[in-house]
Amino acid sequence: MRSLAHEDIMRYEDILLLCSVLSGLGVRKIRFTGGEPLVRKGLIPFLLDFKSSFPDISLSLTTNATLLGGYSGELALAGLSGINISLDTLDPEKFRSITRVGDISSLFAGIAAAVDAGIQNIKTNTVLMRGFNDDELTGILSRAWSMGILPRLIEFMPLGDDVWRSEMFIGADEILERLTERYGELRPVEIGDSGTYPRGPAKYYTNAFNQTVGIIAAVSNHFCSTCNRLRVTASGHLRSCLFSKCETPLIELLRSGDSASVKEAILDGINAKPVWWEQERDGLLQMSNIGG
Repeated sequence: MRSLAHEDIMRYEDILLLCSVLSGLGVRKIRFTGGEPLVRKGLIPFLLDFKSSFPDISLSLTTNATLLGGYSGELALAGLSGINISLDTLDPEKFRSITRVGDISSLFAGIAAAVDAGIQNIKTNTVLMRGFNDDELTGILSRAWSMGILPRLIEFMPLGDDVWRSEMFIGADEILERLTERYGELRPVEIGDSGTYPRGPAKYYTNAFNQTVGIIAAVSNHFCSTCNRLRVTASGHLRSCLFSKCETPLIELLRSGDSASVKEAILDGINAKPVWWEQERDGLLQMSNIGG
């Protein structure tokens, strides 16, 4: 992985201007992700400033939760609408391998702290992979449910040829079949913007014990036709598709303070949004550069 110099990443002032332009374009949900957002110095004051500046925008965070314990109280004060937590294994060694330095006990301590702080809408995201963590399926679900948070299962996506293996792919239909075998009949949960489970890529199912799980079929039943997401890298490049290498540079426009030009560039990026992710895949994209 290539390290970025400090001057090559967006300043908080750049991000606030970007959010201002996005708000003017009708964006109502913004998520800060990574990499790991909690390693960035000054994040909490920035989030407080963000919420003060944009009280009507839903603010959420994606994290591996290993640092969450030390920030949960302040994050609650920042008015987070939700937290997504990456949880691909319960095995300490596997977890350390995935995160490179992570301690899984810190993750669970972080989740507990977030729950105790009163942060709502906490979800875990698990990329289910055959031969790696599919034997942990029931354990991961049970752990999430026992902590009062919502687990979601995601199809393994071909984001990089260095890790992608087709034989490790488990489709949504097989995931649902496994869940039904283990937990009995699962009924679909009604989704709505005002409900517990907002509109998004996941489909939710509940068993007879009112335990709910989400499934994201990003590959087998892609939702490209309804995708309205934009992503901006730490270096200030707009991407209209998770799989696309096509970028719209924004950082120089942001630093010039030219909101009109930033808006025009964003609209150009939106107009270039591909019809289908498979048309864009080149096997080189690293999720660490762009977030989920």
